[in-house]
Amino acid sequence: MNQARHVPVMLQRCLDLLAPALDRPGAVVVDGTLGLGGHSEALLTAFPAVRLVALDRDKEALRLSGERLAPYGDRATLVHAVSHELPDVLDRLGIPKVQGVLFDLGVSSMQLDEAERGFAYAHDAPLDMRMDQSAGISAAEVLNTYPPGELVRILRAYGEEKQAKRIVSAVVKEREKEPFTKSARLVALIRDALPQAAMRTGGNPAKRTFQALRIEVNGELSALESSLPAAVRALDVGGRIAVLSYQSLEDRVVKQVFAAGAATTAPPGLPVVPERYQPRLKLLTRGAELPTEEEIADNRRSASARLRGAERIREDVS
Repeated sequence: MNQARHVPVMLQRCLDLLAPALDRPGAVVVDGTLGLGGHSEALLTAFPAVRLVALDRDKEALRLSGERLAPYGDRATLVHAVSHELPDVLDRLGIPKVQGVLFDLGVSSMQLDEAERGFAYAHDAPLDMRMDQSAGISAAEVLNTYPPGELVRILRAYGEEKQAKRIVSAVVKEREKEPFTKSARLVALIRDALPQAAMRTGGNPAKRTFQALRIEVNGELSALESSLPAAVRALDVGGRIAVLSYQSLEDRVVKQVFAAGAATTAPPGLPVVPERYQPRLKLLTRGAELPTEEEIADNRRSASARLRGAERIREDVS
């Protein structure tokens, strides 16, 4: 894997968003999705006094990024963990509060580029899709064992696939003949199952099904729904969080968590809003920020990126 080719998405904007919270002695920043370490390396370089705590569930990503971040010594602590385990990780490290958090969601460049991981529909590979290959069930097991109704639900909910019933019907017929093991067979089945009109829009017709399987296999949305509020709670007052998402389901979760934190929880009609009802977050981005045309030209994987940021402005008051 050539790490030099890995281009972190919206890198400078992420650094700018986090800078006011990190440009101070003793600051701790969490990279909740380490991947190949591009964002982490930039954070350690841009903020020489910062300490990094980085999490990833993929052991190969941890190995490669560990090599990349080795020059920073004990300023970088890399942990094999899922992002929603952040409170436990910080507790073990004796870190009560952090000043910055960065999430770069979705599939890492390494996972997409390594054909044998089965994330990319452009290569024929084992239908695995596990980010942590030491745990959990594979995409093949999902396809071969889930009841038809559950498969339809997953494709609709996680892939926003309008033709879910048609695809699942074809999958069930095929898996009775022979279990699914490789991605090319699934891609061919989807192409055959879809009506011609559905083939003319939205890029590769297998894209939505592969996304849905990946999210199911890795529990991505449920992990995000618990890890984002946990990260917000870990932030010190004045601390900042930046989140990069790559599809509407992820971005919706980020938007909802940030909006809830930035809203008053007071009952309507109070003449003065008590402290315990005041917003905990201030939004730093107007909606979701998009990459520039220049960045998309340089890094095609940034095209679908959406960036949201928020600042912790108040402690929780019980």
